[in-house]
Amino acid sequence: MIGSTLSHYKILDKIGQGGMGEVYLAEDLNLGRRVALKVLPQEMAERPERLRRFQREAKVVASLNHPNIVTLYSVEEVEGLTFITMELVEGRSLEQAIRTDGLPVEDFLEIAVPLVEALAAAHERGITHRDLKPANVMLGGDGRLKVLDFGLAKLHEESSPGDDATLAYTAGLTQAGMVLGTVPYMAPEQVSGRTADHRSDIFALGVIFYELLTGQRPFRGDSSAELISSILRDRPAEVHEMRVDLPSYLGRVVRRCLEKDPDRRFQGARDLRLELDEVAREAKKREAKPAPAVAVLPFVDMSPEKDQDYFCEGIAEELINGLGRIENLRVASRTSSFQFKGTTADIREIGRRLQVGSVLEGSVRKAGNRLRITAQLVDVQDGYRLWSDRFDRDMKDIFAIQDEIAESIVAALQVTLSPKERRAIQNVSTRDVEAYDYYLRGRKFFYELSERGFRYARQLYARAIELDPSYALAYAGMADCCSFSYMYTESTEANRIDADENSRKALELDPDLAEAHASRGLALTITKDYHGAKAAFETAVRLNPRLYEAYYFHARNCMAQGDYAGAAELFGKAGEVRPDDYQAPALRIQALASLGASEEERRAAARKAIEVAERHLELNPDDVRALYLGAAVVIDFDRERGLEWARRALAVDPDEAVILYNVACVMAKAGEHQEAIDLLEKAVASGFGYKEWIEHDSDFIPLRDDPRFQQLLESM
Repeated sequence: MIGSTLSHYKILDKIGQGGMGEVYLAEDLNLGRRVALKVLPQEMAERPERLRRFQREAKVVASLNHPNIVTLYSVEEVEGLTFITMELVEGRSLEQAIRTDGLPVEDFLEIAVPLVEALAAAHERGITHRDLKPANVMLGGDGRLKVLDFGLAKLHEESSPGDDATLAYTAGLTQAGMVLGTVPYMAPEQVSGRTADHRSDIFALGVIFYELLTGQRPFRGDSSAELISSILRDRPAEVHEMRVDLPSYLGRVVRRCLEKDPDRRFQGARDLRLELDEVAREAKKREAKPAPAVAVLPFVDMSPEKDQDYFCEGIAEELINGLGRIENLRVASRTSSFQFKGTTADIREIGRRLQVGSVLEGSVRKAGNRLRITAQLVDVQDGYRLWSDRFDRDMKDIFAIQDEIAESIVAALQVTLSPKERRAIQNVSTRDVEAYDYYLRGRKFFYELSERGFRYARQLYARAIELDPSYALAYAGMADCCSFSYMYTESTEANRIDADENSRKALELDPDLAEAHASRGLALTITKDYHGAKAAFETAVRLNPRLYEAYYFHARNCMAQGDYAGAAELFGKAGEVRPDDYQAPALRIQALASLGASEEERRAAARKAIEVAERHLELNPDDVRALYLGAAVVIDFDRERGLEWARRALAVDPDEAVILYNVACVMAKAGEHQEAIDLLEKAVASGFGYKEWIEHDSDFIPLRDDPRFQQLLESM
């Protein structure tokens, strides 16, 4: 039909097709405007009673004149073809606006309110849509929502209730039984063959709301029979349980829309509209009330031998990791909380420094296979306990104890958990207590970030894997050790292969483990598969948006490629996840310098990095990494202080490759070029093999024309 003319409408293009006929873009030659023209099925002309009924109902729809309902211009018949002309809405369908993670409440209400108002206007004129679905709702380029095909679904009906159901839903099925279109949005009375009314539209709204908020349909099935059975039988999970950031009142509104019995639903769209106002008020209250914040301190070792330090830290870190997966709870990072280990700082002071409302502290006493763990959650405002308990158990019960502590914290802080979050805080990577013990020991050594630490950590991770071959976290830890060893201490093919194989194994055992994807990304970085690494890091962030390593490792991946803009952004995000981390802010300055950022921007970033490093060194004066990374920033403002910090770091271990490299950076910035190259040569001789990092490190810009520096790079 394209190119032909119907009456005074020139057909320009075909823009859609459905059970109600084909839709074309046309030009009204009389008025000089573009319209949507829908040619109705031929069977309409052959059944006069249906055509007359349609024409009568179309007049009612045309009289609606509502800003959120598409305007119907005319119903015409030319040469045996019946067609309607209506307002052309350019934009995207609501179907295209659905997000897999759901819309924010504010965006949801911008869609839901006008959609309900459109329905209310139609219902008050006695019109029921009966085919309401995202594909029949358009979001115009001007932001205005428009409902399409209002009242036209009645074309699918005969007067009998049975045809109402059969004709409506079969239009949305393929011959293979695959569910499309209409069926997922139909009310129980429709799929049961009973007469539909305006409350059926309310049910369809409930389905649409559910999909907009969660990215999923409430009722699903692999065939039409399974889907219809789900609509008739299943009670979907509450939307506010799937997303704790949603107001609980909104969950009740959606649930009422989806009631199986029409009498239990909202009886009118106006009633539903008033409830959405209440949702908006609750959402504003939630925005005004910040999410609770908690810090978990390392537990105190009360064992007679005082040899459970790693275990005390491990319990605290597991709680931090588990609680950190809760959307509506802020948890201080490991770096932030652990800086208070062994101090006599008052709980109120700790709360003020970490900007949290409560602090969890506890102790561990281990004798043989028996444990005594005490824990208490303290309100930092008044010093009173919100919760406390003592656990006298066998070592094998440690996982249950951790679950109980986490759940007690959640209950005390009155945080609502989604089912996914409840599973997350109870997620245990192994049930083998001895394997877990070896894993904790290994992780403590890994955090040393030294050749000795990597070596011992690998031995302990290997023992954990031997005891539990399905321990995904242990494989991820092993992969990280191999990757860091390759970069900093021993650039051998064996380390590269071990990093690759262990990261693959971790993913194979637990594809949903964010740490495994971050480890995989790091392993791919050292093989220069930067694209694959980027995908792995992005998956890790999607699985756990608060995983520091996902941002930090990704930023390092960008630096290795010379992508300084990407590195600066990701180091910034890593710093947001761990506000008291000194590493990401220090390295971000290198990226900004390579980008040619303004002096003002670099100085602002440097001030922040120095402040964080100083705060950390107050409590940890011998932290070598904080000394040399902090020195690289301080040197630009206070040369003597920067050199002092660098030499203190070097004195701890003058043969450690990582220390040698970073002190070389400080010396290069201080103008001590030959000493910088001496240290760099020694670092490479001691095993530092991350050539790409050296090539793109802005600290070495003053050395790049030096023959010794060039020769060193060539030798790598």
